[in-house]
Amino acid sequence: MLEVLSRKVINMAVVVKMAGTSPELYSCIAPLVMNPEIIKYNHNYPFKTSESFVWFVAFSDEDNHVLGFFPVEIRKKSAIINNYYVEEDAKGVFLSLLEAVTNEFLTTGKELEAVVQKPHESYFRTQGFEIVRAWSLYLKMKKTYEEE
Repeated sequence: MLEVLSRKVINMAVVVKMAGTSPELYSCIAPLVMNPEIIKYNHNYPFKTSESFVWFVAFSDEDNHVLGFFPVEIRKKSAIINNYYVEEDAKGVFLSLLEAVTNEFLTTGKELEAVVQKPHESYFRTQGFEIVRAWSLYLKMKKTYEEE
């Protein structure tokens, strides 16, 4: 199986879809998920992955620097974005990653959900996500698809 599942250029970032246990994923993500500042960004919650995850990783197109990532856990009826990271909360990177994930799951019949840090709510809203539950630091949001 090809470990890098797909690659797209969106908003000047290259978004690469990778299998949750691929060596390529580990080599580009490990320095980030083990960085104390990035763990703090994630409210000190550890990042996790398994074979049931696909990761969307945004790279700068000039120097292959990782700008952010969205791990997506694939379940029977849903796909869930959780424990993500975007460098400097860059709007363009958020939107690039959200567009890539949304496009990927648009026709799968799975509900697309996200556990979102409250400051990032507006980025998810622009992609059609709505709040279904609120906690003190997070929002559970679900993607609503327009009926054609």
